Amino acid sequence: MSESEPLGRRERKKAATRKTISDVATMMFLERGFDNVSIREVADAADVSPTTVFAHFPQKEALVFDEDDEQRERLVAVVRDRAAGTSIHSAIYDFYAREIRLSAEEHGDDVTRVFMAFLNDTPALRDYATRMWLRHEDALSSAIAEDVGLGVPTDEIRAYARFVLQMQQLVNEAEDPIAALDAGFGILDAGWSAAEERLRRR
Repeated sequence: MSESEPLGRRERKKAATRKTISDVATMMFLERGFDNVSIREVADAADVSPTTVFAHFPQKEALVFDEDDEQRERLVAVVRDRAAGTSIHSAIYDFYAREIRLSAEEHGDDVTRVFMAFLNDTPALRDYATRMWLRHEDALSSAIAEDVGLGVPTDEIRAYARFVLQMQQLVNEAEDPIAALDAGFGILDAGWSAAEERLRRR
């Protein structure tokens, strides 16, 4: 690879390699079980070295979640770039609902159910998924604080961000993800709406 190669092309190659490794690993985990597949086996199947696998994924659990950074950026964009007149709460709900529907459309309901059952039945992956979403708390809290005109997130903002992010785990475990999403956001709505109004008056 020459030093003059455009950054965009290098980044695309890097992203493609990462996705290939994740896709190969996920298929192997689904077929044989998460604990029965080694990093070396994943590397061999993806035609890369174990060092390359670890360069893209810091630990084995991360192989199943290849969009962690992208999810954080999308969450922040949901708050910052939402349409005029759309509340923060509605924008985040719409984002979650859209992700659920896109996954079903891309993979099909049966494949999605198989994957979610695999995820929920594998303690290491279930715990990692929860921690992964909660790692976005600071970014989401800061975006909300900026939107309401505050320099730093308040306790109310952090609590709301934490509850919203934990909603993902509830949705992942539900037979009907949209119904679970509706229930969770419905409970949060009244409390957050009142808090947001108070914060904007400061």
